[in-house]
Amino acid sequence: MADKNIVLMQGNEACVEGALIAGMRFYAGYPITPSTEIAEISAAKLPKVGGKFIQMEDEIASISAIIGASLTGVKAMTATSGPGFSLKQEGIGYAIIAEIPCVIVDVQRGGPSTGLPTSPAQGDIMQARWGTHGEHSIIALYPSTVKEVFDTTIRAFNLSEKYRTPVILLMDEVVAHMREKIELPNPDNIEIYNRKKPSCNPSEYMAYRVKDQDIVPEMASFGDGYRYHVTGLVHDEAGIPTNDGNIAEKLLTRLVEKIENNVDDIVEYEEYELDDADEAIIAYGSTARSVKSAIETLRERGRKIGLFRPITIWPSPKKQIESLAKRVNRITVVEMNLGQYYLEVDRIAGKFTNVRKFNRVNGELISPKDIISFIEEG
Repeated sequence: MADKNIVLMQGNEACVEGALIAGMRFYAGYPITPSTEIAEISAAKLPKVGGKFIQMEDEIASISAIIGASLTGVKAMTATSGPGFSLKQEGIGYAIIAEIPCVIVDVQRGGPSTGLPTSPAQGDIMQARWGTHGEHSIIALYPSTVKEVFDTTIRAFNLSEKYRTPVILLMDEVVAHMREKIELPNPDNIEIYNRKKPSCNPSEYMAYRVKDQDIVPEMASFGDGYRYHVTGLVHDEAGIPTNDGNIAEKLLTRLVEKIENNVDDIVEYEEYELDDADEAIIAYGSTARSVKSAIETLRERGRKIGLFRPITIWPSPKKQIESLAKRVNRITVVEMNLGQYYLEVDRIAGKFTNVRKFNRVNGELISPKDIISFIEEG
């Protein structure tokens, strides 16, 4: 054990450790329960690796600051909870249309508004997908364990850099604040993806020009001699605003397709006890942990039941959910909201099998006992 880096770590701490390994060198944020430890740990650790931490005056300023930092070539992250996530949505939309990589962590709590500040919830699932306006796609990831927080944070940065897009990392209060023993890998063995730099002369560079079949443009850093215009307006290949409908159609379609056409690369999921299952539960985050425990008991009682756990929430693992729906008699979606991801699962699976939901919004974790009772009574 002496040569292994085994530590007891909190979920929020694992998020920062993963971000630093991924190359985060700038953090801007505003303290908000239950994400505050991410800011506190970033403030302590970033200066030690040559990075910068800034506590901004609010969440709007925070998302704006990481967008600016990313444009200079620095990997940047911010973290918040529900009320702050709402405030960041306009900035997320700006990062989408301007194709600026960054990572936004949302540690969910009860809402709406100030809601239940210290209690777990999973109420921002649809906000993660549709929170900003206009036609767009988004990548949103949701880990269930402390080790997975570490790994998924790295993956969030890699996907952000690869597809030139903001990536949302969702957690709930339970995952963020639990502590687990994990083994941290050797950083030399971790794959890190960095954005593609221009291969042309500065005079020939266009920030939004795509090449051949690759629909993700190369990205120059401000200060490296490449001049280009950045705007939230529809723009041409040079970044210059335009009202040309053909250019608008081409741009917005490409922004969606660079994610939706690469779902096989982006989507990650876990299947648990599904090989012989004739019934399935879909759950994510801390709720999936309760589901696993419930499944063990239910199987001991003779139920052939398993778990499908999306780690990539958006884009949804449509192909996998559809395949699951065709081979089970029923799917139950368990989540700490009133059925947000159920809407997506029912849209995909409802034509093939019966889809129902089990929900809670009282600020308490759904327990294995609750799930067992619901399944057996149904």
